[in-house]
Amino acid sequence: MGATISQGASLREASVRKAGLLLLFLLIVGSCVDLFADQIVLKNGDRLSGAVVRSDAKTLLIKTEFEGDVTVQWAAIDTIASTQPLHVGLKGGQMIVGPVTTSDGAIHIASQPAGVVTAPKDSVELLRSDAEQAAYDAEIDRLRHPHLLDFWAGFFDTGLSLTRGNSATLNYTLSAKAVRTTDRDKFTVYTTEIYGKNDNTSPGQTIANEIRGGVRGDVNFTPRFFGFGFTDFDSNALQHLDLQNVLGGGVGFHAVKTMNATFDLSGGGSYNQEFFSAYSLPNPTPPPPSNLFAAVTLRNAEIVAGEELDAKISGRTTFSENFTVYPGITGPRGYRFTFNSTASTKLNNWLGWQGTFSDNFLSKPPFGIKGNDLLLSTGLRLTFGKGSL
Repeated sequence: MGATISQGASLREASVRKAGLLLLFLLIVGSCVDLFADQIVLKNGDRLSGAVVRSDAKTLLIKTEFEGDVTVQWAAIDTIASTQPLHVGLKGGQMIVGPVTTSDGAIHIASQPAGVVTAPKDSVELLRSDAEQAAYDAEIDRLRHPHLLDFWAGFFDTGLSLTRGNSATLNYTLSAKAVRTTDRDKFTVYTTEIYGKNDNTSPGQTIANEIRGGVRGDVNFTPRFFGFGFTDFDSNALQHLDLQNVLGGGVGFHAVKTMNATFDLSGGGSYNQEFFSAYSLPNPTPPPPSNLFAAVTLRNAEIVAGEELDAKISGRTTFSENFTVYPGITGPRGYRFTFNSTASTKLNNWLGWQGTFSDNFLSKPPFGIKGNDLLLSTGLRLTFGKGSL
């Protein structure tokens, strides 16, 4: 009996010793973790331990174990002590890498090749961890050597009106634009479809049926001057235009180029081909009841002169417009112009509301066909990508 009690006491003592050793081990591990973590002390005395991720000298992001990512104001930081190497960017473009400490308004970077480098704390423009610097370098390399599928952004605009009752009409517009922009070039693909039908007559009458589209490429020669090339296509059933193809190019000037607005002037030349199908019109003095007009193909060289404005009106609203005039210099002469303008307001990151006005004018259309086509449309805008539009 006494032996049994003694053995039980020994087991309990062994368990207590093991629990004590385990607690001591956890305390030591916790102390080591705290010892090797980056330390941020705020001016109000609060302390944060974790891993410094990045700073832009306005705010600092530190990843903590229990509170996750914490952002603090740079001006509220009293001292920093990092055990990991940080990439420190100073005013003047100097970049130094090493563990960081601060004291008395100065920052000390224990650089491996140069020893401890000391600079005023307010000279710091950025801090990055190794992982953040690697991600930044990869993004810069991607910007300098982009792939064809990188940096695309764009939108789809829709407009629809439908009437029934005393009238029966349908009007529909669909526009799409995709833009790929880098520091040295811009590539744009665009299209617009307009369709309208009046069902008050029997059979129903098509009152609009046009498809426009094209591609354009811009290359920056200098920060202000650029070259461009484009090809446009158009088909308009009511003008009996089976196909219009324009191939052109020239040079341009960024008259205004800021974060919130760009205004470009451009000039050059183009070659225009228009294929009109045969058509008939009622004869005002019959007989015969109608006059027939043969198919016509027009080819001529043109001058290209235009301007384009893109402006950010507010955090949610943008406005864009472009006007291009094409005076003919060969063939039937005359001139034509295109004008397009759009205002759009974001409802959220991918959805907005837009209003569009456009005018296409042809000074010498085929006989009996109006040369002016106006479009006023409003509807939803769906956006994609994060590039510049």
